[in-house]
Amino acid sequence: MTAGIEIRTEVCTGCGDCVPTCPYGALSLEKGVAVVGEDCTLCGACESACPFEAIIIRQKSTVRKDVSSYSGILVVAEQRDGQVDSSTLELLGEARRLSEVLGDRVDVLLATADSGEWPQTLIARGADRILLAEHESLGHYGTEPAASLLERVIESESPSVVLAAATTTGRDLMPRVAKRIDTGLTADCTGLRIDPETGLLMQTRPAFGGNIMATIICEGTRPQMATVRPKVMKPIQADDSRRGEVIRLDVSSEELASRTSIVSFEPLEEGTIDITEAERIVSGGRGLKGPEGFSVLEELAELIGASVGASRAVVDAGWIPYPHQVGQTGKTVQPKIYIACGISGAVQHRVGMQSSDLIIAINKDESAPIFEFCDEGFVADLFELVPALVKELRRRDSD
Repeated sequence: MTAGIEIRTEVCTGCGDCVPTCPYGALSLEKGVAVVGEDCTLCGACESACPFEAIIIRQKSTVRKDVSSYSGILVVAEQRDGQVDSSTLELLGEARRLSEVLGDRVDVLLATADSGEWPQTLIARGADRILLAEHESLGHYGTEPAASLLERVIESESPSVVLAAATTTGRDLMPRVAKRIDTGLTADCTGLRIDPETGLLMQTRPAFGGNIMATIICEGTRPQMATVRPKVMKPIQADDSRRGEVIRLDVSSEELASRTSIVSFEPLEEGTIDITEAERIVSGGRGLKGPEGFSVLEELAELIGASVGASRAVVDAGWIPYPHQVGQTGKTVQPKIYIACGISGAVQHRVGMQSSDLIIAINKDESAPIFEFCDEGFVADLFELVPALVKELRRRDSD
């Protein structure tokens, strides 16, 4: 069956209810009947809005392969200006670990304007094959070209698992492709593992506002698709002796076609907070008692070269701006040292910082959940302990 949209003219009354529902402006009325323009994407908004069932969306039928015909793990690389994002290396490390259980290869789809040395770098970090799409128009991410390219690769390579970072790019791309190929997608995962009995990908993510951790499987369709939070997985060490294959993909003009274009690209201004890249973070919670409490943390952060983070509660209270927020609804971080001051350690915050190399907690409440998973914990008043620590650091600097 061919995909398309049908207007049942014998039923259409020309009421016009469908026209404003189209997000692409593809519907209009002509001679009292709805007419579809070239911009229609078959999104289906108009079909549900028609009170007379005069609009029928016909999706393309697909012949589904047997799940046993799928194999391998595909990682979708994310790059900007020729630089692969660190989240790709994290995903690649996790894919390598999963592949050891499955006994499958790991592929990376790299779409870029200039690949440079990145194919070999990705092979050294765990990739077996690099599926390289190189074209001058692929320097910046575009939804439609990226979706068309990924869909084509999935259809030709039949990977069992497809992984992308849960960044703005991954969150835009993966749902679109999952819909196109009619498979499932688990978004914003914080954990992945293989069920040794079934070989299925066990995808863990926060649910119900972060109050529980749900594990999701995709039994009946392939590929198993997931986006993964940056900074929760660990990249593996580079092994320059690894050898892999670089497969260059021909990119057609049809795949590159897009209804949008980039007018300009504005990088973040200097000084803009990006705690996801910090190697040391000092974070504050309700225990700071008010916005003025952050001055205590800022002094410590300055001395040790750290960024200042915060829990959701204090951001919601307006004590500190959102870019500082660590947690499920904020940033996921992976610093070498994370110092939590006056933070209880609820699951919403934990999922955003639990991959830190060293977690130090300061809290007056000895029953606070953070003491269950921190590396070093101090049951103390932060307004006594932190100033004392600052004083000692200053003394050592002066010696």
